[in-house]
Amino acid sequence: MTSVPDDAAFALCLTHDVDRPYKTYQAPYYAVTERDPSQLRSLVTAERPYWQFDAIRTLEAELGVRSSFYFLNEKPLREKPPREWVRPEAWQLYAGRYDITDDEIVDAIRTLDRGGWEIGLHGSYDSYDDRDRLAAEKATLESILGHEIVGGRQHYLNVDRPRTWRYHREIGLRYDASLGSSDDYGFDGRYDVVRPFDDEFVVFPLTIMETALVENTPSIDRAWSECRRLLTEAAENDAVATVLWHPRYMNEAEFPGYRRLYRRLIEEALAMGAWVGPCGEYYDRLETVTANA
Repeated sequence: MTSVPDDAAFALCLTHDVDRPYKTYQAPYYAVTERDPSQLRSLVTAERPYWQFDAIRTLEAELGVRSSFYFLNEKPLREKPPREWVRPEAWQLYAGRYDITDDEIVDAIRTLDRGGWEIGLHGSYDSYDDRDRLAAEKATLESILGHEIVGGRQHYLNVDRPRTWRYHREIGLRYDASLGSSDDYGFDGRYDVVRPFDDEFVVFPLTIMETALVENTPSIDRAWSECRRLLTEAAENDAVATVLWHPRYMNEAEFPGYRRLYRRLIEEALAMGAWVGPCGEYYDRLETVTANA
């Protein structure tokens, strides 16, 4: 038996991992690889193609839903050992990030929070096996918000099971949303939240990451067909489905079809009678139901 509310066909939890809200080193990379000089425009103008907070808020508000935003507090490359500076993988992992304490980021976080969106922790790449680092990142985010957070997701879905989840529980988080794949999509037989310690701490399995979906289908139309199939599967199994759309992919100019796919996914789920919202709100509903059972 799954934990979907009695009045809903299934649950669809909406999440966004805030990795790179600014287009930095990607601009010259795409300008060369795609032979498109216009990619450099964001470096010399006020354009910010990856800053999509307003677009997401507007889209979701129009549909009457909210979502979870997980903010990253990653170590900058300059704080890594010098040997890391020459590794391409290190540039991918640590370069072009943001400072979570910058005024503009703080304002974005607080604006989302005031509007009813959930703010959660996007644990940095190495934090999955570093309890102290996780605790410090959580404390920094909570100091910005002025209140506690409920959960989050590890960067790159890094999880050492069950140790990472134990760390999450020990530092006061009540859920994690890192269980899943960045290469594939679907339920994989998991239709409900997982309780790894048989207590109030829960794990939300990831059903769809936008890149895994689109990269494994030949077109946006086929990607939508897969979304529709998974929504039907969710309804048939009273499932808790979780989807991840990184904010930069809401930029239709560079990633055509991604925003349209996200909107259509929400609209269809609502039409099918699903509960749609952030993981934190679903967790609260879940624990209320459990306590009253």
